[in-house]
Amino acid sequence: MRNLIVAGLCSLFGSIGAASAADAVYPGANTVEYKDPSGWTFTVSLYGWLAGLEGDVGAGGRTAHVDATIGDILDNLDIAVMGLAEARYERFGVFTDLNYVKLSTSSDTPFGILASSVDATAHSLMWTAAGEYRLLDQPDASVDAFAGFRLFSIKNELDLNPPGLLGGLELSQQETWADPIVGLKGRVSINPQLYLTTWALIGGGASSDIVWDVMGGVGYQFTDTISAVAGYRAAGVDYENDGFVYDVIQHGPILGAVFRF
Repeated sequence: MRNLIVAGLCSLFGSIGAASAADAVYPGANTVEYKDPSGWTFTVSLYGWLAGLEGDVGAGGRTAHVDATIGDILDNLDIAVMGLAEARYERFGVFTDLNYVKLSTSSDTPFGILASSVDATAHSLMWTAAGEYRLLDQPDASVDAFAGFRLFSIKNELDLNPPGLLGGLELSQQETWADPIVGLKGRVSINPQLYLTTWALIGGGASSDIVWDVMGGVGYQFTDTISAVAGYRAAGVDYENDGFVYDVIQHGPILGAVFRF
């Protein structure tokens, strides 16, 4: 896996980046809708998306295929920050989701001619912000429509360690882009504690050819203000610009805790 990640990173000084993707367990997916007397509700969600990564990445006319399982990602994971916040007033709301992942690995170079070893680091940021409107608001079900944007920022770094002809050389490349998105999210209560939740979004056209994201899960309401969700999520993006290629799909289980106040 080390060699695979280094090869992918080297293709654009390396663009494996591990997305992230992601959106959290959207707060509208609670079974019991907490109602503040003022009409406002606020939500913070912390989540983990255990996703693998598959697709093509490249830059400068060089492209590499990456197929990394969640085990491969975890072996090279330095840090992951995933969370969402929402403010809602009656049927209207806004939310923002931040998903940041940093991966790093190190590998010896063949024969040590160019460098003794290579340290590769990949930073991946996916940030989503949108406004939403509740189309259906029933005690046992809700459906929200939303529209906004999704921003991606991929930064990759290569450090070639001495000795060697290129020992001490540091290379880096960063690409940032954003696309409009639209989507739906909803929930259906099974009983006062158990509920089903889902979302789907699609976008692109401004920078990417397409951006998409779907999730389905089961939630459990511990109290009016605390719940947990477990499900499965898949997301993809197809972006290419001036030789930079980031055409990847991520999928895997997602776990989250939702706090409403």
